[in-house]
Amino acid sequence: MNKLEQLESEACEDGIEIIDYTFENPNIKGLYCDGVVGISNNLENSTQKRCVLAEEMGHHKTSHGDIIDLHSTTNTQQELKARLWGYNKIIGLAGLIKAFENHCQNIYETAEFLDVTPEYLLEALKTYQSKYGNFINFNNYLIQFNYPNILITKF
Repeated sequence: MNKLEQLESEACEDGIEIIDYTFENPNIKGLYCDGVVGISNNLENSTQKRCVLAEEMGHHKTSHGDIIDLHSTTNTQQELKARLWGYNKIIGLAGLIKAFENHCQNIYETAEFLDVTPEYLLEALKTYQSKYGNFINFNNYLIQFNYPNILITKF
């Protein structure tokens, strides 16, 4: 079972139905509503689908009501919370350390190791830097968020 299939299985166990969907707006990659995740069938590969599914699962776990209007501060906060949930689900600080331990040298190698897109990884790193500051001590590692790079040191 690949990583997308594993995430789909977790979503199913959590009561989420996943459907492929053709959105009228090509910029929409996924949408969550009432226990159903629609994922654009225009996505190119399983890695992109996995990134979208993680965020939409985050909406299932963290969002309430209709948050499509992102001009609302409350809705924007819920969107960010769902994204963070998704980042933590499929990347997380532990995932960054695993990538480091497996000798990933740059964003592209790290993204490939974690089975996320480089763009998704960069957004996660920006979010982590916003949340934790420029560095965090985690499990005997110093993780430095020097966007767009990341430096990890074992201590």
